Amino acid sequence: MKKLLNWIIPAVFGIGLWFIPTPEGLTPQSWHLFAIFVATIVGFITQPLPIGGVSIVVITVAALTGTLKIGEAISGFANSAIWLIVGAFLFSRGFIKTGLGKRIAYNLIAAFGSSSLRLAYALALSDLILAPATPSNTARVGGVIMPITTSLAKAFGSEPQDGPRKIGSFLMQSIYQVNTITSAMFQTSMAGNTLVAALALQSFGIGITWGDWAMAAIVPGVIALIIMPYFIYKVYPPEIKDAREAQQMIKEELKGLGKMSFQEWVMLGVFILALVLWATSQFTKIDATTVAFLGISILLATSVLVWDDVKSEKGAWDTLVWMGTLMGFAGFLSKLGFIKWATVLVGAYIPEGSWIIAFVIAVLINTYSHYVFASLTAHISAMFVAFSAIAISAGAPPMLTLLMIAFTSNLCMSLTHYAAGPSPVIFNTGYVPQNAWWKLGFFSSVINLIIFVGLGSIWMKVIGMW
Repeated sequence: MKKLLNWIIPAVFGIGLWFIPTPEGLTPQSWHLFAIFVATIVGFITQPLPIGGVSIVVITVAALTGTLKIGEAISGFANSAIWLIVGAFLFSRGFIKTGLGKRIAYNLIAAFGSSSLRLAYALALSDLILAPATPSNTARVGGVIMPITTSLAKAFGSEPQDGPRKIGSFLMQSIYQVNTITSAMFQTSMAGNTLVAALALQSFGIGITWGDWAMAAIVPGVIALIIMPYFIYKVYPPEIKDAREAQQMIKEELKGLGKMSFQEWVMLGVFILALVLWATSQFTKIDATTVAFLGISILLATSVLVWDDVKSEKGAWDTLVWMGTLMGFAGFLSKLGFIKWATVLVGAYIPEGSWIIAFVIAVLINTYSHYVFASLTAHISAMFVAFSAIAISAGAPPMLTLLMIAFTSNLCMSLTHYAAGPSPVIFNTGYVPQNAWWKLGFFSSVINLIIFVGLGSIWMKVIGMW
């Protein structure tokens, strides 16, 4: 019954909008595509199928109804931004397969993890280093950071049902809130971020490069990463402060890894090369996706990855399908004039000269509406263009608006234990109860907003981004 209801709800939205008379200023084709687009977003939320399956269904609907030709409906699959994410997923597989991600984390803990707070910072630095090449924040946490954290907690006798507050609860909440921040810092650190960049270009004609995103986020991001573990340490303190015992355990684990393998050296070299080329694309004129393909080519040529690794990277191909669908639909909504019509409509209701108010309202609603979402992707798909249009129509600087809505579309992950993929991964360890999670999540969100929107806006002004 529940699955049937999950089908009915998006169908009601889509059919209901379809049969509403076409508003003045739009063509029937653009209105019908909007109806299908809304049904798609609702389907992503209710998930009668995984979102990739929902995407296949709505592509079929768009083609069968004549709203789009099949070539138009799947045109989004050719968008280079999607293939950037596919490339980053494969980088992530390389980190996990070679063990380089684990080695980096172990080295940082061995060097800096002499106390529980320093352990939290070592784990945060590990996440930050891995983030630019790991678009699945779930894989970053679940595949690298959390297993190490669990081992550390248990080394202190901190089990979910026996002494969670010794150190486990603090570390789990710290790595979660840190992952929220690192997800916002790079265009390739969360799968939906490239969707943001594509929607910004298609809907507002503004290109956001990998370097633009990183430059805007680096200062508020680093400040937030410094403050957040300390904040959690103070308001949700561990009973154990001295972590030298666990540090020694990690040193022994590190010895067991032996010397870096050829595959790890290649993976490290490719990672550094990609970061340098992504950050300097405005000088080299090498597209970010081309850089990703260069990296994959090297990994394949050196057998760090084999073709079976590429074929079995399900997250990459799932993302290709659902993101390609959204990009294709969004592109045609723009071409058919819907985005321009909607922006003018919204702008008519906003008084002139009040862009700061509209900007703040858009950012706040975008953030706290995530209480009703269980996916960052669904949130971005539903909210990004709408709230960006509200602020921009009121006169807010476009680049500032787009990046702040983008950042808060990640930072909202802090709020609940179901907010995004990493949320249930960490919550289900049992170290942090729901009431504590929600309290910490809310206050963490306030801190992140002050840093990213407050200080971040000033930083962007200083470097001339608005």
